Amino acid sequence: MKQSYQKLMEWLYLACIVLSGTALVVITLIIPLGVFMRYAMNDPLSWPEPASVVMMVMFSFIGGAAVYRANAQIAVEALLKAVGPKAQVGMTWGVHACMALTALFMLGYGVHLCELTWYNTMAEFPDLRVGIVYMPIPVGGLLTFLFLVEKAWIGDPPKTDVMYSDQAAELE
Repeated sequence: MKQSYQKLMEWLYLACIVLSGTALVVITLIIPLGVFMRYAMNDPLSWPEPASVVMMVMFSFIGGAAVYRANAQIAVEALLKAVGPKAQVGMTWGVHACMALTALFMLGYGVHLCELTWYNTMAEFPDLRVGIVYMPIPVGGLLTFLFLVEKAWIGDPPKTDVMYSDQAAELE
């Protein structure tokens, strides 16, 4: 069962990377388009900036869950390395508890925020509900919690995981 869960987390991680990477590419393409149209063509577009905000919400929350699984977040390890093994275990479980609270808060409050804003629309995108724009918040909370369960239950992903496929190569 652990192996199946870990494989599912690997696929979820990959989906997070693809979604957040796609959002970043879209942002990178539409912002210069908006600048070009405004200053070179003197015909500003109304949609690039709000669209980039929508993409940034997705990039931040979905990508943040992937960053957590990959242990690529900013972490202060000096204190952890300065204490004994028993204290390290306690501190690690304390971090897991704090992350669980944060992820569950994102999930609960995010769902509430989506419900509150479901019938609102964006002026630039009248068919896009604001609740959908905020959907990455609870989804990111759920994904972070699932990745946390993996860390607490199984440990870090194995070295064969797709997460390690982009590591820097050793120089000769």
